[in-house]
Formats: sequence, structure tokens, C-alpha cells
Amino acid sequence: MADVLRILLSLIIPPVGVFFQVGIGLHFWLNILLTLLGYFPGLIHAIYIIVTR
Repeated sequence: MADVLRILLSLIIPPVGVFFQVGIGLHFWLNILLTLLGYFPGLIHAIYIIVTR
């Protein structure tokens, strides 16, 4: 159930879902960069991190 909430948060702001999954670290900063380059790369990365961890 927590993963569903993280994915819903990621649909709005992708780095938030990554932050709640792994905290502030490499994946968080990478997701911010990907989100700044384009919303969809950040979203795909966020969902990947949430599902695989």
C-alpha cells in the first residue's frame, strides 16, 4: 500500500516519491536532474526506483 502512495506522489512530483523510498542520495539527485531535463524521464526513473526497491 505504501508503494501505491509513493507512485501517486511521483505522478505529481517525481523526486518526492524517490525521496520517500531511498532518502537523499544518488538516486534522489539523479531524479531531480532527470525531472529538470524532462518530466517523463524523471517519472520513469521514480517509478523504476519505487518498484525495484
